[in-house]
Amino acid sequence: MVSLTSQAKQKIREILSKAAESKATPGLVFGATSVEKELYFANAGPRVFGEPSSDPITEDNIFWICSQTKLIVSIAVLQLVERGKLQLDEPVSRILPELANPIIVEGRFYDKDSPTKPAHGEITIRQLLNHSSGLTYLREQRDPPHHMSLAYSSKHNKDNPIGYFYSLVREIYDSIPLKFEPGTSFDYGWGSDSLGFIIERVTGQTLEEYFKEHIFLPLGMTSATFYLTDEVQKTAVPLSFRDKDGKLQPWADQIPLIEQDPEKVRLHLAGIGLYSSLKDYLTLLRHLLQVQANTADHPILQRSSVNSFFLPTLSKDGEKALGAMVRGQDLQWSTALCLNTYDWPGRRRKGSGCWYGWAGTYYLVDPDTGVALVFGSQVLPSQDPEVVRLWSELEEVFYAGLTK
Repeated sequence: MVSLTSQAKQKIREILSKAAESKATPGLVFGATSVEKELYFANAGPRVFGEPSSDPITEDNIFWICSQTKLIVSIAVLQLVERGKLQLDEPVSRILPELANPIIVEGRFYDKDSPTKPAHGEITIRQLLNHSSGLTYLREQRDPPHHMSLAYSSKHNKDNPIGYFYSLVREIYDSIPLKFEPGTSFDYGWGSDSLGFIIERVTGQTLEEYFKEHIFLPLGMTSATFYLTDEVQKTAVPLSFRDKDGKLQPWADQIPLIEQDPEKVRLHLAGIGLYSSLKDYLTLLRHLLQVQANTADHPILQRSSVNSFFLPTLSKDGEKALGAMVRGQDLQWSTALCLNTYDWPGRRRKGSGCWYGWAGTYYLVDPDTGVALVFGSQVLPSQDPEVVRLWSELEEVFYAGLTK
């Protein structure tokens, strides 16, 4: 059983407090768990940046976790695979005909002069899980690089929101455009959103309903939701924005976002749509560790399914493409997570899974060490340099303070 020294806890508090007091970042939350129990939570700064009367930020405050939604939809898909409702290698067009007959774009996307050709293969569930389908967020930088795609930020129509979503992905094309032949490489894109639509069609439930029944309520994740209601907003951490001069500003709609009025949400976006406290998200990560260790009460997945979250799935070309996206690091992707292929000295071990949310949240699960971490703020543009630096520093302090 691992524990965290009091010296490490103090150092973590000091790092967070220094960042918050200097206004280098908005409010911050850091949490850690072992297989057995929560190890530590630390918080610093106000919940509302730039508001003198704001209450302090805490681990119970709700964050827009964005792409951390992707792990949860992967869990849901594997649940349905276990129940025989889905098969990993079946073509998704049976359930989601909007993805039938995709085309490969040979050149710049959304350029009418770029040649296209029919894809030889069909997109499968497995390829949506590990981002090897060819679906891509790529927009050739026609918009500022920190802006969202229109498929996310547009107002989806009420009559056929899924069809409208894919019409925005297609833009000038008659079929869904892919960057490469399905299953041959890696690109980050619309896979998780597509999986969410598949779950809704297979189960007849909204994604909110399915997640609550099969994941959130069994684990006691009471904060997690797709709806930013008035009640949720009372404890939510508002976004901040770092301008081109590096100064933090209160949020003033500097970037178009997904629909946040709960009365107007037409789609449950499994790639970016969830709100949750980091404490609840850490509960989910601890449960995955417990399933692996055969100590989970009422596991929401079989051990073999959770094990697949820590096994590489990409081809050599896919691994190379992932490395190019994350600045040359040697990484892999499983059915749910980005994976370390080697030990990071003084930090996470080989086989650890991780990812982050577009608005400034991060997590990792290290099954070899038996720990998981969450960390976050709410600041855009994505991957704020100061938040990224703090995440690395806190991880190093945490691992240095672990004892058995």
